Amino acid sequence: MFASFFPRPKLFFLSAVGWFFVALAVWHLGGSTLHSTLNLADSISLFKAPVLEDGESAPFMTPEKLWNYSYIVLATILFCVIWFFIDRNKWYRWSVVGSAVILVATYFSVQISVWLNDWYGEFYNLIQQGLGEPGAITVGEFYSKMASAAYVIFPYVLFLVIFAFYNAHYVFRWRTAMNEYYMEHWEKLRHVEGAAQRVQEDTMRFADIVENLGSAFVRSIMTLIAFLPLLWTLSDEITELPIFGQVDGSFVFIALISAAFGTVLLALVGIRLPGLQFKNQKVEAAYRKELVYGEDHADRAQPKTVVDLYSDVRKNYYRIYAEYTYFNFFRYLYNNVASFVPLIALGPTIAAGAITLGLFTQITNAFGQVENSFQFLVNSWTTIIELISIRKRLVIFEQAIDGDEDLDQSQIEGMLDNPSPS
Repeated sequence: MFASFFPRPKLFFLSAVGWFFVALAVWHLGGSTLHSTLNLADSISLFKAPVLEDGESAPFMTPEKLWNYSYIVLATILFCVIWFFIDRNKWYRWSVVGSAVILVATYFSVQISVWLNDWYGEFYNLIQQGLGEPGAITVGEFYSKMASAAYVIFPYVLFLVIFAFYNAHYVFRWRTAMNEYYMEHWEKLRHVEGAAQRVQEDTMRFADIVENLGSAFVRSIMTLIAFLPLLWTLSDEITELPIFGQVDGSFVFIALISAAFGTVLLALVGIRLPGLQFKNQKVEAAYRKELVYGEDHADRAQPKTVVDLYSDVRKNYYRIYAEYTYFNFFRYLYNNVASFVPLIALGPTIAAGAITLGLFTQITNAFGQVENSFQFLVNSWTTIIELISIRKRLVIFEQAIDGDEDLDQSQIEGMLDNPSPS
């Protein structure tokens, strides 16, 4: 699954994590001020901030921001160059460079979220000013502030379209790598039950889910890095919390506790779902296989056989429906209750009139970003369930490559008898 696409997968992913912390340490130990030390802003026009018509600096275009972006891109390029010499496999341009491009693009997407959070704070303060004191702002000021967002939003829309196109090609390349790997060993794999489905369908689903989950996970980490300090600072504006009173960094702890509770809750109530999904893929494959044989052989796909196979499909789906009803009750209950958590926490502060509408918007937006990042497992649990079941199928499938067909079948039966998320 990974070795077919990535060079030395374990070393590659560990080195990526290590490189991230090294780059972060260098940045905080002096790299962040290097551009001013070298006078890059004065000597290189690239680091001079463009100015908009209203005299303000263009978003994301201050010398500090430009150096930040440049540093990240340079660190990413250097990582790719190092792996160019360590182990440059057939899929290097997509597995190494492509993954790096996705990470950098995700970082810029998070930075846009940070800027929009600040913009919404200023915009809603402007609204409050206009509503509280008629004539305090002009229509021109109101629309001018809205227009300033267009400099970011319209390019961002174009970026999202290109990024989605790129992701689709990335996933298909990964699927192609797995497909080629399995077809090289087809003589060993062709006798495994559902072999065609695993090569044709599971490879695509696996690559797509892992890419989406990986991107979401990295975005969650980057969002936490960007928004945690902001939310901690904004928490200073909270006068007190219900019951607990004044707490430093209060909203950070509230977001963490809320997300941790939801993660543990859904993990417990959904613990049987991966095994059921795995079994569902098996009974569906058996039913489909018999129907395919029936197209060419008159003695196959007889009514009694088809009825029995379809009965297995129906029974497993009914079990899944019942389990998801239980799971969805707790998931929907948690998601709806969690949306009121910041409002409950802000109750005393709102009653005291200690914050403006713009600051309220900034706090709730930042809280939502941090809480959603902490809730990565909660938000992705149903997708993770599907991924676990697909991975089971592919892991057992790959055992046949090593000539372990007997163990393959016994493991299948064991997993069906005791469906679990492991």
